[in-house]
Amino acid sequence: MDSTLSNTSSPHMAEASAALQTGARWINGFAQLPPAFYTRLQPTPMPQLALNAGNGPLASAMGFDSDWLQTEAAAQVLGGNALLPGMDAMATVYSGHQFGQWAGQLGDGRAILLGELAAPGGGTSEQGLELQLKGAGMTPYSRMGDGRAVLRSSIREYLCSEAMHALGIPTTRALSLVTSPQPVYRETVETAAVVARVAPSFVRFGHFEHFAARDQLDKLRTLADYVVQRYFASAAHHASGTPERYAALLGDVAERTARMVAQWQAVGFCHGVMNTDNMSILGLTIDYGPFQFLDHYDAGHICNHSDSSGRYAFSRQPQIAYWNLYCLGQALLPLIDDEAQTIAAIDAYKPALESAMLAAMAAKLGLPGEAARIADLANPLLTLMQQHRVDYTLFWRELSQAVKNDRLPALAHWFAGDAAFDTWLLQYQEPLARADIAQAADLMLRTNPQYVLRNHLGQQAIEAAQRGDWVPFARLQSVLAAPYQEHAGCEDLAALPPDWAQHIAISCSS
Repeated sequence: MDSTLSNTSSPHMAEASAALQTGARWINGFAQLPPAFYTRLQPTPMPQLALNAGNGPLASAMGFDSDWLQTEAAAQVLGGNALLPGMDAMATVYSGHQFGQWAGQLGDGRAILLGELAAPGGGTSEQGLELQLKGAGMTPYSRMGDGRAVLRSSIREYLCSEAMHALGIPTTRALSLVTSPQPVYRETVETAAVVARVAPSFVRFGHFEHFAARDQLDKLRTLADYVVQRYFASAAHHASGTPERYAALLGDVAERTARMVAQWQAVGFCHGVMNTDNMSILGLTIDYGPFQFLDHYDAGHICNHSDSSGRYAFSRQPQIAYWNLYCLGQALLPLIDDEAQTIAAIDAYKPALESAMLAAMAAKLGLPGEAARIADLANPLLTLMQQHRVDYTLFWRELSQAVKNDRLPALAHWFAGDAAFDTWLLQYQEPLARADIAQAADLMLRTNPQYVLRNHLGQQAIEAAQRGDWVPFARLQSVLAAPYQEHAGCEDLAALPPDWAQHIAISCSS
């Protein structure tokens, strides 16, 4: 195989002209920023690439030809061995706080942005979807790393980002997963993989922190104006250079972040490493590392075995997001030039989070009309679930079915005869009696998933793929793409986790 990376010289690039739909084009918005924001570079080729997972619907929505992912050319491009005409590969620079401490310059250490693709018929605004390769080789920001990703972590990111999308939670997407037998050295020797991930923008809180920390206010303003003009229509109504423009940006980011975190909490998702460089300016879930969906409910659960202090425990995620917004506010303060106005913009997070959390829990209980009072029902229930180690996903799904089939007393088996649950059930039945039961049940079944990406399911798919068997991965991917539906023959994917699942250790290296 020719390992020389090129726009045109690869033997597989004869298919390049057929890669895009008519009218799709590379517009590369981030590349229009000055060179201080990125380093242009080439991905580092790898041998024997195989495209083991491809997201056809996403590819078509982006503007790729519907069958392009089936070609060898796609494996070469999405594995980092070749570029399509119009791609402009680069790694971006940012800084950030990691585990609450200033870490200084970071940047895309193993992610390479290939450009931004605008699909045909996407309107007149110059905005598309950015395509980024994670694991495509070293960059100037790799520090002591090798710029590679391993099969294990790549499978987890691909499956989880698409599972989150299917759950309706804002997230980066996964276009493909390409593998290579090239060895990668972590705790053990593993094989390499590249995930092609997609988002409107990969700009993070840390991009702003980077230039603010260096007192490079012109660059800070350039970045802020870029994201406002392209992604924040409400802030764009204010003229460039005015404090109101940047305060509106900060307030919008705060509200988007609040809505995202509320959805995490409602579905039982633990991110695991909410550093400021892992926070999307668009309120997207980004950087799937030591994540986990709760098995039994535990508000203090720590999914990241690198998090010895429990900074990123499940119940602390809303607080940490607020702390991260303060870091972003500190970075934007020179542009807003008013501390009170900056704090007011950050504090938009609080009512947005409360409103989103109450609405989410009301939907889980089938009582959208009771959202203002829902905490009086939700909090005692969560306390009982913690006391009895109740499985978070299965209980909510069973509650949905029980409302639909008028079998609420049958839920008592989760609580070992605890009279406190009987009391709670009576309290729940009072507002439920005022609701349209069919509508309530329908809402609950569309809100409480049957399937989530539990750690042990991901681990089973990983171990099979490491043996060359991708059938479990494909089966899991298919089910997670429709998590609110019943899938015949997939009962094992919606069962209680086995005892060995509690011993799975997921760390930052994952």
